[in-house]
Amino acid sequence: MANLWSGRFEKSMDKLMEEFNASIDLDKRYYNVDIDGSIAHVTMLGEQGVVSHDEAQIIREGLEKIRLMIEHDEVEFSSRLEDIHMTIETLLINEVGDVGKKLHTGRSRNDQVALDTRLFMIRELHDLMLEIKTLMRVILNKAEAYKSDIMIGFTHMQHAQPITVGFHMMAYFQMFKRDLERIEDCIKRLDYNPLGSGALAGTTININRHRTTELLGFSHITENAMDAVSDKDFVIEFISDASICMMHLSRFSEEFIIWNSQEFSYIDIDDAYCTGSSIMPQKKNPDIAELIRGKTGRVYGDLIAMLTIMKGTPLAYNKDFQEDKSALFDALDTLKTCIVIFAKMLENTKFQTEEINQHINKGFLAATDIAEHMVKLGIPFRQAHEMVGSMVKYCEKNRIRLEDLNEADYGKISSSLTREMIPDLSALACVERRISYGGTSIQDVERQIKVGREYLR
Repeated sequence: MANLWSGRFEKSMDKLMEEFNASIDLDKRYYNVDIDGSIAHVTMLGEQGVVSHDEAQIIREGLEKIRLMIEHDEVEFSSRLEDIHMTIETLLINEVGDVGKKLHTGRSRNDQVALDTRLFMIRELHDLMLEIKTLMRVILNKAEAYKSDIMIGFTHMQHAQPITVGFHMMAYFQMFKRDLERIEDCIKRLDYNPLGSGALAGTTININRHRTTELLGFSHITENAMDAVSDKDFVIEFISDASICMMHLSRFSEEFIIWNSQEFSYIDIDDAYCTGSSIMPQKKNPDIAELIRGKTGRVYGDLIAMLTIMKGTPLAYNKDFQEDKSALFDALDTLKTCIVIFAKMLENTKFQTEEINQHINKGFLAATDIAEHMVKLGIPFRQAHEMVGSMVKYCEKNRIRLEDLNEADYGKISSSLTREMIPDLSALACVERRISYGGTSIQDVERQIKVGREYLR
């Protein structure tokens, strides 16, 4: 069969050109939304009297039959038909005859692909949000389980202050909460119907865009036809959101890799989420975390690709836009897979609290608590900070801990240093003193978990 646009041309397309030009290998994923869009379009055409009601019904029935054929793998996709839109239209004409040729009245493949991409993304992003919520629930459960277990909080990868494992988990909960909200916000800008924009300037056919908007479940209609068919902002926005979410997964994965090392031994990852070595029998490698960390760069590449594709394209539609699907599908599939598998790995990971406790006495974790205790006694913070710094220096020279200092040591450090300036220096005491809103005290971590569960509900 000739191409649906072959009337203008005297020669057939070169075979290599045909394959290079085609996008069917990618956009066949759009078959469901493409059929939904066509059904809404022909329903509207029938209501407007552009086609008869009988013709509209024949076309709808033909489209539903084609949907079943594709679902049952009864359709062989070919580059000869270039893309999913031409494939379905050709199948329709073969199925119902010449009446099928009326389907494309009042629309272009330009507004058709814009519609398909929006519908596809809305459905996929709602599914993605469910997976992010699943991960957030796993994080909440881990935070609940380890809300009282002390670990070391780091800055610059140096021991900083004692915190709880639950507190650490809740930091990641906030990251993924923002990711969820970004995806939700992206859907708001997807929720505009471009169908009826035509190639770039609308159509002379008596269509009703408000009706297709209603039939397809959109909340809004695009205001400018030229923008509607050349807009890829929503694809770029999503891949940007995906890149941020992958960055969060990568940070979490990096911590898993560090915590899994013998130098830390903070966690025990279930064997099902690790691999071994082909030569070293003792190895238990955190490959899942490493793969997620690596795949983050892949999604970043998708974002750079889309920005580069769009940066030099004049209005309105350009064939460059066909490349959006490769970046979109890759970013979407990669992110979703990484979220699902990371959630499973986290759920099946145990924190080795006894091992963690062996590190608690290193790094003078209570130093800030001493300075803040001095402030409560009326000593200016900068003076207190300097005095505690001298205490730490003294301890390092004498290879002792802050907890080991006695009255004789105080006088050697500073004539003004007294026992009453030193609070309880146990890690638990340090944690429980941090009662500020959003702090690491067990009480506030419990509050954070409660707020998190309420948010997900």
